[in-house]
Amino acid sequence: MAGSTNAAPTLIGSVQRALRLLEAAGAHPDGAPAKQLARAAGIPLPTAYHLLRTLTHEDYLRREKGLFALGAAVGRLAIGGTVQNRRTTLEDLLAHWRDTIGVPVYCAVYREDEIELVAVADTPHAPAVTEWADFRETGHAHALGQCLLSQLDERARRDHLDRHPVQPVTPHSVRDRRTLLERLSCVGRPEVVVERQEYAIGTVCAAIPVTAGSAAATVAISLPLHQEERLLPAVEQLRHGVGGLLGSLAFSISI
Repeated sequence: MAGSTNAAPTLIGSVQRALRLLEAAGAHPDGAPAKQLARAAGIPLPTAYHLLRTLTHEDYLRREKGLFALGAAVGRLAIGGTVQNRRTTLEDLLAHWRDTIGVPVYCAVYREDEIELVAVADTPHAPAVTEWADFRETGHAHALGQCLLSQLDERARRDHLDRHPVQPVTPHSVRDRRTLLERLSCVGRPEVVVERQEYAIGTVCAAIPVTAGSAAATVAISLPLHQEERLLPAVEQLRHGVGGLLGSLAFSISI
């Protein structure tokens, strides 16, 4: 009937058949011949041959000694799903701490020789700091970057500062490389890193180091300057929370 909203969906038969073949191949980790896969998928053998050739060409299947098994492309699909699940887990964790503590929560890692902001959880009532100057280039000026740089060895730290020289971002920023290196050398591995208006006027931030495989990582919070008295109690609450969920957090951000 015209205007009906209950029309059956348009299905592509060749896609359905190809998926059935992949399912059949997945049931045989050591591979199976075309005839066996066609029979398991309920597909005529000539049609199965055409689909198997296409799936093999696209790397969704691999053929060895006449047997078909799942190929690398299927693995990439699975990895993509895992990455998305990890991101969701991380975002859920940050949102939990955001709601529990009532502050914006950030997560960053040092990956491929650069500072990478992985996730942020904030609300309209507790907004995150606006990235008005590139976080990668201003790591010396914000708590996230200082915490990450403090976890690097001396050579990696100096290499980073060669590529991203220390330059004052606000009147409160560290003024030069020597002063920054002295400050970083005094930061112990489990210590909280605090910066006050060094990246953004009117904002104070605190970051704690976390473990994410072999990568340096950090979780941080920020507050308006007029709420500075909340900063240390809030970051201590976060640190205890991270300690209880460290395994989940490390798994989530090691991507």
